[in-house]
Amino acid sequence: MDERVRQHAEILVDHCADVQRGDMVQITASKQAEDLVVALYEALGERGARPSLTWSLPKASRAYARAMDEDDYTTKAHDLAAIEETDVVFLVGGGPNAFETSDVPPAKSQAGSRAHQPILEERLGTRWVITTHPTAAGAQQAEMSTGAYEQFVYDAVNKDWAEQSEFQAQMVELLDPAESVRIVSGESTDLTMRVDGMQALNDDGDRNMPAGEVFTSPVPDSVEGEVYFDKPLMRQGNEIDGVSLTFEDGEVVDFAADQNEDVLESILDTDDGARRLGELGIGMNRDIDRFTYNMLFDEKMGDTVHLAVGAAIDECVPEDREFNDSAVHMDMIVDMSEDSFIEVDGEVVQRNGTFRFEDGFDTEQ
Repeated sequence: MDERVRQHAEILVDHCADVQRGDMVQITASKQAEDLVVALYEALGERGARPSLTWSLPKASRAYARAMDEDDYTTKAHDLAAIEETDVVFLVGGGPNAFETSDVPPAKSQAGSRAHQPILEERLGTRWVITTHPTAAGAQQAEMSTGAYEQFVYDAVNKDWAEQSEFQAQMVELLDPAESVRIVSGESTDLTMRVDGMQALNDDGDRNMPAGEVFTSPVPDSVEGEVYFDKPLMRQGNEIDGVSLTFEDGEVVDFAADQNEDVLESILDTDDGARRLGELGIGMNRDIDRFTYNMLFDEKMGDTVHLAVGAAIDECVPEDREFNDSAVHMDMIVDMSEDSFIEVDGEVVQRNGTFRFEDGFDTEQ
């Protein structure tokens, strides 16, 4: 087995999930990720954990969704019961076709999301980790050779996470005590939001792998202005591109997309919380240096900001603060590498992708 796969598994089991003897572990993965699943089973066996495995089959999911009546979606009680007995969840991406569910009607996809929400909420109470195994399909989607894509993935994953954590902690120190944030990029993005009372967190690998961001949740009714997302995203097997959103009193009051605007609209119409922001994230993993159509990697890319409409993040919202609740959480990316800056409490903390605590930071506007 490729030693890089074993290292990936060791990072997942020890650094990300801190698996202990006797832990009930649930793994969901595509068949294309078999090597990583085998490496995970080996690592889990060495630690005395008890894994179970579910293969992800997008073709089956597509067939089910297309046959299902929208009104018949209900929470799967047996899946909910299983997750209630689970300590650790590993969700491993790397399927054969990112567009497999592209012809599932959006209304059915949203009905499925609403029915799945209790299972999602229960899973968020476990030690959960999302990751990706590099496959030929992923390489094709990223427009890279298989070998180059494999190296790209492992450069982003198999790294010194203690060092990365220290780098990101400098941004946490700026964001955590802040009251307001402003994001400006070109002439199409000028967005403000309050973050007072919310917690800023350092994503150094306890939830996602690769990790590499600092994130928080905005005060729900505080978001004002316009934002243009200059990177596309995949959602429900569809590529959504050229998204622009206008916020007033925290709510999306106008939206547009150059591609698949109907899918965007269906997501925003999922529930009341889907038209508010649940997350502000700042990408800081510089080993992710190109866009690959995989949000797990793309949102961590250096010199980017991502914003998610929908559910806020539990750990960021204290009990005495308003929590934005939704069945969706959809991340979208703004390139901050040129003609851009991030302001925290009126002070520029990043300009054109360079942070205030890095060499080369331009103090002049």
